[in-house]
Amino acid sequence: MHHDVYELRKFYYTRALGRVVQRILRDRLTALWPPEQSQAMTVVGYGFAAPLLRPYLTRARRVSALMPGSQGVMAWPAGLPNCSVLCEETVWPLDTGSVDRLVLLHALETADHPTLLMEEALRVLGPGGRMLIMTPNRAGLWARSETTPFGFGRSFTAGQLEAQARAAGFVPERTGAALYIPPSDRRFWLRSAQMWERTGGRISQVLVAGVVLTEFSKQVQAPIGRGHKVRVPSPLDVLGGIAGPAPAGQRAGRSARKSAP
Repeated sequence: MHHDVYELRKFYYTRALGRVVQRILRDRLTALWPPEQSQAMTVVGYGFAAPLLRPYLTRARRVSALMPGSQGVMAWPAGLPNCSVLCEETVWPLDTGSVDRLVLLHALETADHPTLLMEEALRVLGPGGRMLIMTPNRAGLWARSETTPFGFGRSFTAGQLEAQARAAGFVPERTGAALYIPPSDRRFWLRSAQMWERTGGRISQVLVAGVVLTEFSKQVQAPIGRGHKVRVPSPLDVLGGIAGPAPAGQRAGRSARKSAP
């Protein structure tokens, strides 16, 4: 089952709970990747990551929001030149190694080909690039609620998400969580959401988060090929013309022959 861009837009931009979720996830993203440090970077989101990317619009070198064809696309950002792109799930209109920061939100859990999706993400990231994946937590309440986008598709544990990315060649960097409030529109939960986020990080054994956040990096090994042989001289070569060691009798005989007329 795929998300519908109309429903995603309605949740994040018109529903009070969605606006709270947007603020929480965006705060987690900007704390991890400060926008002021992205001046020379290309920042890309895939799935429906557009609500989180606005802080980078005026700072990053380039910002793009990729949206899969099965989901649909919307113009974004409102009132500014369009930065959203409709694309195939496993074929992105980006050059290899051209992305510095990549965010996946509402992407992996509904992908038809998750393995190929991760391989495409690896392709577009440059060496040392970072990727942040946000998926519904299998143990959380949000994955069981069909009234939010987090109740659709597959849900993951942190270990499952890490294994999926490792198989594609990514290196795990750090794991976190977000959305400690229940998926409720009640005013109490909406007003106290930030307090629950601060508390949840300290007592995560008691409070179960709705979203798993995992950061990965792309590490490229140095190429190893058939090179030229390198001769490493012996330390004795430094002695040059000095004769090598010999038994005492032989040294005495050589000295006597040299002194003979």
